Amino acid sequence: MPRVLIAGTGSGCGKTMVTCGVLGALSNRKIHQRAFKCGPDYIDPMFHTKVLGVPSRNLDSFLCGDEVVKFLFSKNCPSYSIGVIEGVMGYYDGLSGTSTTESTHHIAQLLNAPVILVVDCKGKSLSLAAELQGYQKFAPNRIAGVILNRANSHNFSMYRRIVEEYSGLPVLGYLPLLPEVSVGSRHLGLVTAGEIKDLRQKMDILASQTEENIDIDLLLRIAAEAGPLSYEPQEIIRQPVTLPIAVARDSAFCFYYQDSLDLLSSMGAKLIPFSPLTDEALPEGVCGLLLGGGYPELYARSLSFNRTMLEDIAVKVREGLPTIAECGGFMLLCKEMITSDGEAHRMSGAVEAIVRMGTKLSRFGYARLSARKDNLLAKSGEELFIHEFHYSDADATGDSYVAEKPNGRRWDCVHSGENLFAGYPHLHMWGNRTAALRFMERCGHYYAAFSDSSGSI
Repeated sequence: MPRVLIAGTGSGCGKTMVTCGVLGALSNRKIHQRAFKCGPDYIDPMFHTKVLGVPSRNLDSFLCGDEVVKFLFSKNCPSYSIGVIEGVMGYYDGLSGTSTTESTHHIAQLLNAPVILVVDCKGKSLSLAAELQGYQKFAPNRIAGVILNRANSHNFSMYRRIVEEYSGLPVLGYLPLLPEVSVGSRHLGLVTAGEIKDLRQKMDILASQTEENIDIDLLLRIAAEAGPLSYEPQEIIRQPVTLPIAVARDSAFCFYYQDSLDLLSSMGAKLIPFSPLTDEALPEGVCGLLLGGGYPELYARSLSFNRTMLEDIAVKVREGLPTIAECGGFMLLCKEMITSDGEAHRMSGAVEAIVRMGTKLSRFGYARLSARKDNLLAKSGEELFIHEFHYSDADATGDSYVAEKPNGRRWDCVHSGENLFAGYPHLHMWGNRTAALRFMERCGHYYAAFSDSSGSI
């Protein structure tokens, strides 16, 4: 499998724009490709998907484990494709900020993938060489080339000479400052792809600039030099019947790992999308509910006005519809959401909590959950691997689990029961397959309990 990982010297260096430019240029050449994102980020894969027209996948060794990461990459990148992987944060930035574990470097080593390092060269000259030498010598690595961001046709030759003379790394090219392709940002990073009306035009410009200023042929040769990759097959247990499960999918709820959805489908789920913003009720006949994350605070007024939907969700959840509500989905289940302007908006009230938007991240990062009691996804004492990233907080975050970060910080979280998991943690189902199986089995019990002789609920 030809593959290349586009890493960065740090957040904001331009690796997402370079990655999207490369994907666009390869698409223009009709080269079959697959996109990937290191880490738990939901938003960058949306841009990959908009460029490619195919789903982009996450590669997260903390949430899924090393063997599953290798399996998912191999599963999603056929041999006739090139895999283009976007890194996360700085190349060596890993767990707790003190280790390369779970970093972009970790994924590159795991996948035996050549690395192209994106460097922001604004305000630098010879210091650029010192920076790159540090990246080369810090740890064993697979850095195979450099792309310069925010260079231009006048200074590129100087930068190229500096980099190649002092580091020995080939410079594939550069991207100039392109204010016309700026996409803006929000507290979770870039704004979502669906919010940018002229995104296609911006991506076309970016692809054109990439083709003009970056040596795509050299990038393809580097990708073809990727080493061998082996992985262990992963078992999937399928339910005996197809189970219709509702999935909230609209502008307010759009944070899902595609591989998680695919896993549930492989286990027997028929995923039925619906909109909490515009639909009047849940899809008829579903036996499970997924409420993913997103930006419900931006649509709080519209969500609050959709009383029939909120009441239907509340009734179904209280009646035992198996439900996973992550972060934004948890906010929807609360009694009330207080937005940053201080305005209070009624939500479904399925969970006895009030959520309030803040100005700082709350409990950001990876953690392990330990179940205090048997519930929808775990038995008492079992662990789940999760990630949190939110600016809101609730007056009652739940106490069904104890969360612990790698640095030792602990807190209580999650409202749960036999048919409910609702809280701020985000799950990747491939890293929590036992939990996914338990959810599917509970959906199967609900289906059997409420179905008639014809098999419909």
